[in-house]
Amino acid sequence: MSTEAIDLDRHPLTHWTAPLGLPDFAAISDDQFAPVFDAALAAHETEIAAIAGNEQEPSIANTLEALELAGEALGRVSAIFWGRAGAHTNPQIQALEREIAPKMSRHFSAIYMNEALFARIDTLYARRDALGLDAETARVLEKTWKRFVKAGAKLGAEDKKRLAAIGERLASLGAQFGQNVLADEAEWALFLDDGDDLAGQPDFLKDAMAEAAESRGRAGRFAVTLSRSIIEPFLTFSARRDLREKAFAAFTSRGENGGETDNGAIVKETLALRAEKAKLLGYASYAALKLDDTMAKTPEAVMELLVPVWEKAREKAAADKAELERIALAAGSNDKIAAADWRYWQEKLRAEKYAFDEAELKPYLQLDRIIDACFDVANRLFGLTFEEKKGIAAWHEDVRVFEVKNADGSHRATFLADYFNRPSKRSGAWMSSLESGYKLGDGASPIIYNVMNFAKPPKGEPALLSMDDARTLFHEFGHALHGILTDVTWPSVAGTSVSRDFVELPSQLYEHWLTVPEILEKHALHYRTGAPMPAALLEKMLAARTFNAGFATVEFTSSALVDMAYHAEADAPEDPGAFEAETLRRLAMPDEIVMRHRTPHFLHVFSGDGYSAGYYSYMWSEVLDADAFSAFEETGDVFDPAMAGKLRTFIYSAGGSRDPEELYTAFRGKMPSPEAMMEKRGLI
Repeated sequence: MSTEAIDLDRHPLTHWTAPLGLPDFAAISDDQFAPVFDAALAAHETEIAAIAGNEQEPSIANTLEALELAGEALGRVSAIFWGRAGAHTNPQIQALEREIAPKMSRHFSAIYMNEALFARIDTLYARRDALGLDAETARVLEKTWKRFVKAGAKLGAEDKKRLAAIGERLASLGAQFGQNVLADEAEWALFLDDGDDLAGQPDFLKDAMAEAAESRGRAGRFAVTLSRSIIEPFLTFSARRDLREKAFAAFTSRGENGGETDNGAIVKETLALRAEKAKLLGYASYAALKLDDTMAKTPEAVMELLVPVWEKAREKAAADKAELERIALAAGSNDKIAAADWRYWQEKLRAEKYAFDEAELKPYLQLDRIIDACFDVANRLFGLTFEEKKGIAAWHEDVRVFEVKNADGSHRATFLADYFNRPSKRSGAWMSSLESGYKLGDGASPIIYNVMNFAKPPKGEPALLSMDDARTLFHEFGHALHGILTDVTWPSVAGTSVSRDFVELPSQLYEHWLTVPEILEKHALHYRTGAPMPAALLEKMLAARTFNAGFATVEFTSSALVDMAYHAEADAPEDPGAFEAETLRRLAMPDEIVMRHRTPHFLHVFSGDGYSAGYYSYMWSEVLDADAFSAFEETGDVFDPAMAGKLRTFIYSAGGSRDPEELYTAFRGKMPSPEAMMEKRGLI
């Protein structure tokens, strides 16, 4: 199909006609993407040429506003495509992803290096103090100017050409990295039989593994997959050390198996190209480039946070290891505690210390009830209501659609949720949008979605979550609320368009309300009896919140430190695998714990640019969220209306319209110190 045949004003990929402003997914097929992308790219190029070639004096309206509103069709087809690539892919989508990623990079490089366009932006930026701009518009102008400069707008012709080539290649490498990890995850399964193979496994996990086996054509057997919702509880409960070792080896070696899906060469080239990019743009390192527009500002500031936490975490993990060895010895095991064993023996230790295990919680953590809990908290804090709309098609039959309404009953947003693991979905959990909410031009209402990877229950059975699953659901819904509640004029600062070390604040803060007793008492109901979680179990669960803090913090912080080590040097390492090992040796990484995300499958850092030199940001935001929840606790009411109003105004609704430090200070009155975070984690 030629691009001339595409009517972008009518095509289902770019003209959305389904209820609630959604695309008509039933009218979309995979072979439509390529020609529509070509047509949308061409339309955007025409719009950019008109802005750059405008003979009138640059103004906010004819340059900045025009630039922000250009490319609507490209934005729409991109939103659908990248959503599909993550949540429900196939070989055709993957092949197109490898083609589209560099093409998009090339397209946007050309925009940012358009001399006539940058001249107009540069003129406005130079005159910014005389333009009488409101604070949000002034910030958008500054961010736009900086984005052009960081994309090479001030470089010479040859350097521009090289920077564009680097961007294009990095886009290809990121797409391939993610596809390789997905392939390793989708293709591996450990099939087990009833009996000794399942020693120690609780019923909920047996059910999930039976469903996983059946979906892979092995009905009657049980499958351990590399989905965290199965692999982690399997490592926690399986009494078979040999099976734990086999599953753990597969989980930690994703992307490192040799052959076509090995990510070693991709990581090496990615790091080299990032270092070269930083040098071209005049930065000492890629970390310096990435951190320039964050709250942390410098790699040194990041290390000032991470190093003290790392030292406390190692101390705590060492003390925990001694306890695990005691438990194992008492149980008759003379084996040295290995990485594949930690979760198993920690669960035994939890049972000893707190007289309960995670399996006791599962019957009270039904997926639908925890979704209701998420919505209940949003209603109590912000007055939002959520109404499920049946019969509206999305990218997969498991996707659920909700209309979000304001307290007065008016439409606020559309929320989609895709909860269950499947081989066509990449691992992890995330929030994204089909449409951001903004007021510029004709404006737009938010269309936000969450994607999870929970184990799908057998047909007719409820999905039961672990406490970690429930926290993940609250976390991603916190991100969703950041998009749903956005109240800004400019699209480029809407919702989660904030600095990387601020974006996790709304999500991590929202997790705190999961364990508020009145929320659990109302929503943590037994899936068979409907009885609320017993007070004694709730008390034990809350008492155990910081249990195993050493392990969890070592897992996370080692990943953040390795990420920063890769990117804080002027030159990339020749052998990233050896560099990872040496960095961990230098940090005195405990042998019994493995990085939460080892380099070959570190999707945050290598499948695109999102969290590269930025994985620390979860902990940076955790400093903020611990302090922010304390603000509610100090009032004596964790749903205090006045505090909730400030939270909405300065955190969830403001997007990137103001400096994040200014926003947080407006909410809390001051910036926090890390002590509250370390205390919350149980490290001090």
